[in-house]
Amino acid sequence: MFRNLLTRLFSEDEPSPQPLGGADGELAIAALLIRVARADDRYSEDEQHRIEAILARRSGLTHAQAGEQRAAAEMIEAEAPDTVSLTRCIKERVALEDRIGVITALWEVTLSDGRRSAEEEATVRLAAGLLGVNDVDSALARRQAADELGLERAGQ
Repeated sequence: MFRNLLTRLFSEDEPSPQPLGGADGELAIAALLIRVARADDRYSEDEQHRIEAILARRSGLTHAQAGEQRAAAEMIEAEAPDTVSLTRCIKERVALEDRIGVITALWEVTLSDGRRSAEEEATVRLAAGLLGVNDVDSALARRQAADELGLERAGQ
């Protein structure tokens, strides 16, 4: 199952990528969330819970279903070739409006453990650029994520 999904997501042979179906698209996005959380080599429980909350919110999943989806996405992320390939497959298949939502979710994960991480922030900035989200929209997404987390400032 995961090998088939990886092939569909990262196939270089597909001339015009098809939109990701609900579950496949959410798994690809979840894998990117995990990629950001792991960027600083500290994949905390806070980040895992935040990812599950994001998955539940995006797809209307129960807590248990979100946990299962996160676990599946962890395997996808571990097998994904690199961040460029992962973001490319999302960009080619996900509308810009939803890509901005993805950046907001990435900032939520980055800010969720309460630690500043240059590696995580750099990965979000890289993903934003690769997804075609400009710096202004990324900054707005960061503020929205900080608000979602109840932080006074996204820079803290």
